Amino acid sequence: MFTDFKIIEGRPLTVQVKEYLKQWITKGKGRVDQKLPSTRELSTTLGISRNTLVTVYSELEEEGFIYTVHSKGSFVSRVGIASVPSWSMDWQQRLNTTAQQANEYDLMKRDLRGEKGMINFASIAPDEKLFDLSNVKRAFLDRMSLEGEILLNYGYAKGYKPLIQYLTGYMEAKGVDMEGKDILITNGFTEAYDIILSSLEVPQRHILCENPTHHTAIKISKLHGYDITGIAMDQDGVRLEEFEQALREQEFGLAYLTPSYHNPTGIVMSAEKRVEVLRLLAEHRIPLIEDGFNEELRYSGSHMAPLAAFGGEGNSIIYLGSFSKILFPGIRIGWIAADRELIDALVSVKRARNIHTSTLDQAVLYQYFHNGNFEKYLKRAKSEYKRKHELAVQYCTEYIPCKRLTGSGGLHLFMELEDDCNAREILSECYEQGVVYTAGDVFFTDDGGSNTLRLGFSRVSDDELLRGIQIIGRAVKKRMEA
Repeated sequence: MFTDFKIIEGRPLTVQVKEYLKQWITKGKGRVDQKLPSTRELSTTLGISRNTLVTVYSELEEEGFIYTVHSKGSFVSRVGIASVPSWSMDWQQRLNTTAQQANEYDLMKRDLRGEKGMINFASIAPDEKLFDLSNVKRAFLDRMSLEGEILLNYGYAKGYKPLIQYLTGYMEAKGVDMEGKDILITNGFTEAYDIILSSLEVPQRHILCENPTHHTAIKISKLHGYDITGIAMDQDGVRLEEFEQALREQEFGLAYLTPSYHNPTGIVMSAEKRVEVLRLLAEHRIPLIEDGFNEELRYSGSHMAPLAAFGGEGNSIIYLGSFSKILFPGIRIGWIAADRELIDALVSVKRARNIHTSTLDQAVLYQYFHNGNFEKYLKRAKSEYKRKHELAVQYCTEYIPCKRLTGSGGLHLFMELEDDCNAREILSECYEQGVVYTAGDVFFTDDGGSNTLRLGFSRVSDDELLRGIQIIGRAVKKRMEA
């Protein structure tokens, strides 16, 4: 008895012994009214001090797991777990359409995933080696010293007020007119987009977007029952003639666009096209959801204001922002900037779903900004990502034959191979050689893109960048020769 107890280093021994005995009792290994070994006996068996056992027995008795009889010892209590007939449910048969579709669209389950030791081009997360932990710790300590008790309690569904005020100024600095608008803090882009689609009643459940586009947006749109029409892209954004034609031929309830450092292509929509796109959407009275993906990661050229800035005093544009691809994706902070009345309704939806985004996370992020760390971090990160971006472009141009290579910023490049080169089949061959990337077909709205791939470079070393691209290049050439 008790021979399977193992001590875990770095964890309080009292907690370990108490949890072990609780499980011993609740799993039925200890019968009701069974006498326990004395603290002296058990300390010898487990090889721990008797004082630890005295504390554990006392706490177990307080919690009702054991009881003590004077001069007789400690005994197992009746803890309310009885043996009853058991049966099994086939839960797969009970999954609704939404769950089945979510499972079908889940790339983490369907696509080849990078294993430890592989060269992983599939990720477009920021490089954690660039995170300035000392300033994050300082921000945490600063904020906790100011209002620690408040931060550990319930917060507000709308978000942490100082962060909302900061983001309001942040949006105004981008040129967005925030008069009559407000901000809702969310758990990243995913929750923001999901809340919007679940809250809007649109006459036509049809979304107009770029093709290819963000896979998560495709997935969430379909889960909400929307049909999707994607418009092909040139080097400066969507093809306007196709965009206009789609508007003439089909009625749309919403448009979803990522004008800057688009995912997955990395393309930046030109100012001229931004003006024309907004003119067309206004003409057809179609609200726009703008994804502010990677706007800060510009490596060359002049600043390009978001579409929300071009919208002026109008309220038809819903802007979704996130720092996940720039700064600390583990914190999961995003925001919606939109018409004040819309935000007021979305706050209620947010409250009904998960009460609020972590106040502690919001407060630490705000303090990090307040301390002036973001600008310093961004300058350093942009310098490193710019270097890697240029290196990736150089290597891809040199080693991988392709029809088109795009990506003028951000953390990834997008490649269109020759028509008869299936990127998913090539991926299988590269995977066997320790290289993984994202096959581009998952980003297309029309089942196209079989000859495309996305190459994330942010988290690979210079040596891995060269070796990985060389391996992909050899696999592509082999397929072209075949």
